[in-house]
Amino acid sequence: MSDDKPKRPGGRDGRRALRAAPLLAFPTLVREIPTYELLPAEAVELIHLESLKILEEIGCEFRDDEAIAMWKAAGADVQGTRVRLDRAMVMELVAKVPSEFTLHARNPQRTVKIGGRNTVFVPMYGAPYVRDLENNRRYGTLADLQNFHRLAQMAPQLHSASSIICEPMDVPVPKRHLHVIQSALTHSDKPFMGIVTSKSRAEDVMKMAGMVFGEDFVKDNPVVVSITNANSPLVWDQTMLDAMRVYARHNQPLILAPFALCGASTSASSIGAVAQVNAEALAGVAFTQLIRAGSPQIYGQFMVTVDMKTGAPMGGTPEAAQMMFVMGQLARKYKLPWRTSGFHVGSKINDAQAGYESNMLMHAAILAGANYIWHVAGWLEAGLACGYSKFMTDCEQLSGWYKYAGGLKFDDFKEAMAAVREVGPAGHFLGTQHTLEHFEKAFFMPTVMDFNPYEQWHAEGAKDHDTRGREKAKAALAQYQQPHLDDSIAEALQDFVAKRQRELPDNVS
Repeated sequence: MSDDKPKRPGGRDGRRALRAAPLLAFPTLVREIPTYELLPAEAVELIHLESLKILEEIGCEFRDDEAIAMWKAAGADVQGTRVRLDRAMVMELVAKVPSEFTLHARNPQRTVKIGGRNTVFVPMYGAPYVRDLENNRRYGTLADLQNFHRLAQMAPQLHSASSIICEPMDVPVPKRHLHVIQSALTHSDKPFMGIVTSKSRAEDVMKMAGMVFGEDFVKDNPVVVSITNANSPLVWDQTMLDAMRVYARHNQPLILAPFALCGASTSASSIGAVAQVNAEALAGVAFTQLIRAGSPQIYGQFMVTVDMKTGAPMGGTPEAAQMMFVMGQLARKYKLPWRTSGFHVGSKINDAQAGYESNMLMHAAILAGANYIWHVAGWLEAGLACGYSKFMTDCEQLSGWYKYAGGLKFDDFKEAMAAVREVGPAGHFLGTQHTLEHFEKAFFMPTVMDFNPYEQWHAEGAKDHDTRGREKAKAALAQYQQPHLDDSIAEALQDFVAKRQRELPDNVS
């Protein structure tokens, strides 16, 4: 029986060819390390009960007539836009959300699992500025956004292309969403994220998704994740509620994530902030189940502390990490998939501060058991800028976190012990068969970080980490190959974008 698979060269040439070959996307990360429980169960229960008291006694505003009518029909205590929710009703609705779901990509090999012990990494979202390939800070453009979608496609560590990695500021706001989604769907075949800034824009997203996946498929199968933010304290506004209805009715998952500046939009208390944000998130999750019971949803939080001297948001602080751990414990209590943020930093450039902040938060996100870790590539300036260099250096670090969270493997332990016997005292392992077979995957082997001797580093230009990251981005973009998309689908998307552009104004009325 003949083997039709192409043969790769053996020995050194074969290993060199493997290193040069483009990496495939990492599958969904399945965490094989313990989940850290920061608080005892009784403390988590106390926070849970106080959150329910907030919803019962203070209530949450739903600033939308349709939402108010839905809550009245469900039996909630409604006074104006203030909705007070009975705890039994809240928990009954929250229990309808599946603990895990499949998020489909247009390339089935990129499809991922959300929930349980599964984790996915998703690049940043929403930066008006970029720090570009020449290290200049400027407004983002459509060309930058397309570049970041290309980099997301090429980064094996990323499980999604996100959507508005940077804002294409050269495109009019009413038409911007069309180009964002067209770029995400054409420059990448990974899962993507939706638009929530108006009902009509969310509907456009679903129409474009239907062209790619099939209209019948997107009525029931998750293909796009969208972010909805409560306005802390205790407000869900009409824009977010409109988006919830569009996506949840199509069985598309939403991240229900209060946007909390702790100390400003919450009390100046980590535990107090968690109780409030948990209440806001539960109210949002519960509302999605009024729209479509059983629809997949993601419990979320974005919680940063503010500098109490200036009011500026801070990124990788110890309190942000601690709050993340507690939110993870609450998510597991409710059996909900949950989202947090990874490398969201306050640093303006890709420097030591950015590294310290990133490590503080990603360590917490991994150990807290987060399922959807967002903002893991490119984030600078508290989200105001996306950096090309930061994007690449973040992705390299994700390889390390992926391996860290995957746990220690014993699959070659027997062979490793045989190598000890083969070498014996005072020898070395560099030439053993075990080393030759395993060295490329045995340890984390970064290519942006530099571990060479000083003399070699100096001879190669004495480049700092930020410079090497920009060079890595330039090299990656030069090697990009667009994933296949049927011509008929690409043309349908283009025609839809052109039609909607003619219909939409250039300015926000």
